Amino acid sequence: MDELLVLARPLRGTVGETRRVCHVFVLPRGEKPKRLTALCGTEFGPGQLELLDRPTGMPCVACLRNAPPPRLLDGEEASA
Repeated sequence: MDELLVLARPLRGTVGETRRVCHVFVLPRGEKPKRLTALCGTEFGPGQLELLDRPTGMPCVACLRNAPPPRLLDGEEASA
């Protein structure tokens, strides 16, 4: 599975402040889609999102619920 997990939230002014939550997106590497659909099902078009380098502000609960479980990187071992 060659995908990226990306965090983004709506830009200021595109939605009300209470709706500017941190969404999770799964993107195939190398592709630049015209519209992005968050794991909660909300769609966004060009110029509507602020890409985040870490979770910022309130999370989208539905995105978190639908996010894939963490997985180990090649060569890592699980710790108890």
